[in-house]
Amino acid sequence: MSDFPWLSVLIALPLVGAALVALLPREREALVKQFALLVSVVVGVLTVVMAANFDTGGARFQFEEKYWWIKEFGVHWAVGVDGIALTLILLSVILVPLVILASWTEADRSGGTDVPAKRSAKTYFALLLALEAAMIGVFAATDVFLFYVFFEAMLVPVYFIIGYFGGPQRSYAAVKFLLYSLFGGLLMLVAVLWLYPLSAKSPAEGGVGHGTFLFSELTQLTIDPTTAKWLFLGFFIAFAIKAPMVPVHTWLPDAAQQSPTGALVLIVGVLDKVGTYGMLRFCLELFPGAAKWATPVVLAFAVLSIIYGAVLAIGQVDMKRLIAYTSVSHFGFIVLGIFAMTSQAQSGAALYMINHGFSTGALFLIVGFLIVRRRSARIHDYGGVQKAAPVLAGMFLIAGLSGLSLPGLSTFVSEFLVIVGTFSAHRWAAILAVSGIVLAAIYILWMYQRTMGGPKVPAVEGMQDLTAREKWAVAPIIAIIVAMGFFPQPVLEVINPSVKETLVRVDQRDPAPKVTGNVAENGARP
Repeated sequence: MSDFPWLSVLIALPLVGAALVALLPREREALVKQFALLVSVVVGVLTVVMAANFDTGGARFQFEEKYWWIKEFGVHWAVGVDGIALTLILLSVILVPLVILASWTEADRSGGTDVPAKRSAKTYFALLLALEAAMIGVFAATDVFLFYVFFEAMLVPVYFIIGYFGGPQRSYAAVKFLLYSLFGGLLMLVAVLWLYPLSAKSPAEGGVGHGTFLFSELTQLTIDPTTAKWLFLGFFIAFAIKAPMVPVHTWLPDAAQQSPTGALVLIVGVLDKVGTYGMLRFCLELFPGAAKWATPVVLAFAVLSIIYGAVLAIGQVDMKRLIAYTSVSHFGFIVLGIFAMTSQAQSGAALYMINHGFSTGALFLIVGFLIVRRRSARIHDYGGVQKAAPVLAGMFLIAGLSGLSLPGLSTFVSEFLVIVGTFSAHRWAAILAVSGIVLAAIYILWMYQRTMGGPKVPAVEGMQDLTAREKWAVAPIIAIIVAMGFFPQPVLEVINPSVKETLVRVDQRDPAPKVTGNVAENGARP
């Protein structure tokens, strides 16, 4: 089993599935949907089987494969996963079949509320499968150039999904998303290519003696501090845009408002995690000195993202935009945990990536079900939904409470770890970040009250509750949110070894507990 090319198969299978879906007759929509769902389920099952063979006490990177791709330029097809990458791949392959199930009629209407044009189902589902392949590849890549290829490849299906299946302003949102992402990708490409001549230097000069893009070899480089700072910025800005962080976040609300709901779950639930994953993996480990140099500024922007995103969320009248701004705030917590550089904070940040994917995914799916029924994303067009559709309202409440980190639900554990871990090293940042929790309660509960509570508005009269298909799409996510809220330890056991390796590379240790008063002066009392 250890010699089986798990990751290459997992990347290839959805790509082959996308090609086969594209070849199916256009009029066979039921077959297209069923086949796409089957492919995504098979990918999910294979990933779970692979994950079951992951040894938390073994080597950091497992299921590794390494083959020459472009030998003249030192580029390898090199893939492998540590605990953090494995959990993010699991997040991806769990969400994709649920998104396909929830999007069963997505191509039958536009992603917006005012564009009724018929769309091609096979195009939509082929793009979703292609996106799944790119998501698995970007988390599995252990060659930095290969990582960049997958990083950019994700843009293609997302651009066409937004631009072809989105709402009235879909062209604007798609182009804005593409331009922001290409700008960040260009900066990262310059930094990636800059690493090649640095690695080609002799060991005495700080290189490894040959040009390479392998992550394991690049971590051995000794880079001039000034150069390292420029390289760090090239990677960090690209990841900050992808995350997204304030002030390079403005593409997300527009993309969220115009995207079809199913694809939006993957954009915010998975794709944005590439930004924070890249910070943790590449910014910290390739440029540890520059990362410590940038920490005060990054922490300030993380806190700004937490507060600014939450404040803007409170003022939104569109549910998709509101949830998008909550994600800006949540990503601020993740970045805060990464750059606090303590084991608790980084474990919390890595866990937050997973929990946010499920929590926000559930919220977007349920909002999508509402939009299908009411043909509007505006909060003011709803009221009293819980009286007409109690199951929908109940699941909306659980997902919303997870978004505000209620104890007993998954995001509480990760947010608590981030704040506690940050407080021990950067007290001012942790204190300011707590305000984001208070603001989260305001925007989530206010949205629920205005849409689900109160008297039923005329348009809600007779609203259909969740169908069996819709329940199957959202119920597994709700179950995961509750299960991880009460028992997150199995996931933390997979994540923690990778976090420890990262801290060793950055040469950081958890602050020693401070003992004050008579105990410090006179010793421990008997």
